Amino acid sequence: MESEPFRRVVCEPSQYPTGPPPLFRMGEWGGRLVTHREKEVPDVAQTTHEADWVSRIADEVIAESERRAPGKKIVCASGLSPSGPIHLGNLREVMVPHLVADEIRRRGVECEHIISWDDYDRFRKVPAGVEGVDASWSEHIGRPLTAVPAPPGSPYESWGQHFKAAMEASLVELGVEYRGISQTEMYTGGAYREQILFAMRRRQDIDAVLDRYRTLEKAGAKKPKKQQKPADEAEVEAAEGSGAASEDDGSTGSGAYYPYKPYCTVCGRDLTTVTAYDDESTELAYTCQCGHGETVLLREFDHGKLVWKVDWPMRWAYEGVVFEPSGVDHQSPGSSFVVGGQLVKEIFGAEQPLGPMYAFVGISGMAKMSSSKGGVPTPADALQIMEAPLLRWLYARRKPNQSFKVAFDQEIQRTYDEWDALGRKIADGSAQPADIAAHTRASTTALGPLTATPRPLPYRTLASVTDITGGEKEQTLRILSELDPEHPVHALDEVRPRLDRAHRWVTTQVPEDQRTRVRDEPDTGLLASLDDTQRESLRLLLDGLDEHWSLDGLTQLVYGVPKVQAGLDPDAKPTPELKVAQRGFFALLYRLLVGRETGPRLPTLLLAVGQDRVRKLLAA
Repeated sequence: MESEPFRRVVCEPSQYPTGPPPLFRMGEWGGRLVTHREKEVPDVAQTTHEADWVSRIADEVIAESERRAPGKKIVCASGLSPSGPIHLGNLREVMVPHLVADEIRRRGVECEHIISWDDYDRFRKVPAGVEGVDASWSEHIGRPLTAVPAPPGSPYESWGQHFKAAMEASLVELGVEYRGISQTEMYTGGAYREQILFAMRRRQDIDAVLDRYRTLEKAGAKKPKKQQKPADEAEVEAAEGSGAASEDDGSTGSGAYYPYKPYCTVCGRDLTTVTAYDDESTELAYTCQCGHGETVLLREFDHGKLVWKVDWPMRWAYEGVVFEPSGVDHQSPGSSFVVGGQLVKEIFGAEQPLGPMYAFVGISGMAKMSSSKGGVPTPADALQIMEAPLLRWLYARRKPNQSFKVAFDQEIQRTYDEWDALGRKIADGSAQPADIAAHTRASTTALGPLTATPRPLPYRTLASVTDITGGEKEQTLRILSELDPEHPVHALDEVRPRLDRAHRWVTTQVPEDQRTRVRDEPDTGLLASLDDTQRESLRLLLDGLDEHWSLDGLTQLVYGVPKVQAGLDPDAKPTPELKVAQRGFFALLYRLLVGRETGPRLPTLLLAVGQDRVRKLLAA
């Protein structure tokens, strides 16, 4: 939009990995340093009003940061556990703070988005659907995720690294700039040693805070109602799989309370019980279910971690987090977020982050999931069938407390139609401010624009073409060049990456029995059975092919044939009776061309089949 105000951001020249250059975060990826070129960035705040939820939250975060520590860098946070495929629900844990942090940076305010990789969490269960992983992996339950072997064939050393790397690659493509923090490195490197010793000294105070909520739970305190989930959709709980979903507070139900859990130095699991601790010497004694027991000096021991309900508020204080959203499971009285708010204030002397609740992400359609068979799809799965700006838009256009769906079925075509229609509204000045903001946040970040298709033809058209051609390049280019003869497509790169996403959708998500197979020979039996009206309709169509051989022309032709037969002008508005005649004509064409009564849009199908073959199959 030429009328948009811009702010200039100066960065270093980029070195991109192989492939199309999306917007990469700064840091190491693929062994190469990735930075950004100088870009002109739209100032979203100047294009929107109060309707934009990201701007409103950014206002609150900036004001809160100024209240706490004027002039200090603002920290927004996310937490992800690479315990298995990190799915599209977990992505909301990242996208909400990313969008807010990005808006703050657009305003020229220093802001950092951190992602804590909870890779020092215990391996809780063997997830279903991970290729090459079976029940034998249960022997690793209780070990840190970075101490569990990676799935067979993985180039990574551990389970945690394997699933973390997949998500990192998706965040690169999505343009998410962040600083990753490995909790394995933080704990085993001794970064939290003083915080651990402090928590152990205050263990009775911590236990007292936790006990308030244990008492509430025993008394039957009401919990908020879970969101209603559609029964016919696969649903993804946004907090599931993240560290934030764990409710461990270290309580054993009897004996002394300790907020620290060692990993056994013999079996490597956390099947341990602390039996004694001395504040003065920091001697800690523990036993393990494997039979091992020992006494260590906690001031030197880096083979364990704080229990989750203490770990999370400790990190808020350590990192100075001002904003971190949480999932719907954190609205109950004894949840980690609620209890953490008390612990961070009363024990660690800091403040709880601003943290709105975010809702479920639903999935419609999962025909063949490559990286998450048997489970819910990941960002990598989504990015195979849709461009990064579209996926970002799904998260940007809905407030955090609003649920939404990511479509893998035919609905993806409608989603793309909405996205393209919004682009046209923005171009002609009819879009609403909030919609402009969501589109801008989806297609750009504070560091510049994401990769976009130079000539974004309708996704449904590209899907139909690649369905018919099987992705064959020369035939695909021929068809696309004939869609609009006055403005032909000269090279497939003009319609990439959207074309590649549509092709991937057809080949992975459209069931085989719904794929388009054009007949090789005419259906002579059907042609011989036609009545005079049907024969005339085919003649009118064939006579008009030369004159109407374009997408718009064929659209006019196929809808116009029944009108002409009814004695109407080709541009006449259809009557109910005429619509019936049109449906009958369309069904006849589909049966003669592809052997069934439905298929891709007829104008696209006719262009794909080509004039010569159409005449061969329809000549009565």
